[in-house]
Amino acid sequence: MLVLLPPSEGKAASGRGAPLKAESLSLPGLAQARAAVLDELVELCAADEDKAREVLGLSEGLRGEVAKNVELRTAGTRPAGEIYTGVLYDALDLASLDAAAKRRAAKSLLVFSGLWGAVHTGDRIPSYRCSMGVKLPGLGALGTYWRGVMDPVVTETAGTGLVLDLRSAAYAAAWKPKGAVASRTATVRVLHSAIVDGVEKRSVVSHFNKATKGRIVRDLLTAGAAPADPAELVETLRGLGYVVEAEPPVKPGRPWSLDVVVTQIH
Repeated sequence: MLVLLPPSEGKAASGRGAPLKAESLSLPGLAQARAAVLDELVELCAADEDKAREVLGLSEGLRGEVAKNVELRTAGTRPAGEIYTGVLYDALDLASLDAAAKRRAAKSLLVFSGLWGAVHTGDRIPSYRCSMGVKLPGLGALGTYWRGVMDPVVTETAGTGLVLDLRSAAYAAAWKPKGAVASRTATVRVLHSAIVDGVEKRSVVSHFNKATKGRIVRDLLTAGAAPADPAELVETLRGLGYVVEAEPPVKPGRPWSLDVVVTQIH
């Protein structure tokens, strides 16, 4: 099983470990593309702070993020699973998993990134600021840029197993499964169900959507679950106590759509 995750906008501080060793990152097929994004991002942030802030979509209060990007090659690193924070990663809580679940996480979790393309949670990276929605002056829109190089690399990484796609729309644009891989892919939407004046109302609540996805991944890792396809994933999640409504694709070669329905927001 390969689980595709979005990064977090906010990130933990860079660690005290050795500086970035780009050649040690997983998915080496992305190395050349990563180097190009890294070079332009560092150059942009070092040359003109105001322009960099505009390109990166940062407010005045986040001016320090530009300086952080200037130091990307020399800053200390930490495992990506520690760098990414926020609601989904708080709920996932990788640090508290047992040893077996941590090994499963290191193998199966793939975090998409505007700067790195995609990394496993064990890859050591510095803290940075560069979302997939950024349009760099030279390389252009990063979602489009990565889409041009990501397909063979992620398709190979997915292998013949299930792909659980929990990415947000901006990061989903960087790689879209096709053909046989798409038929083994399941996307998840979290819906909050409430009774209002005797009628059920459903809505998407961003914060809870992220938290529930984090808990889903944690529960799958903890249980040692290894569903082979979307249909088995539905049954596995139901066995873990989730209310799941499944919508198989109407045509071959398309992903499954799963709705996880919850009644409590926490």
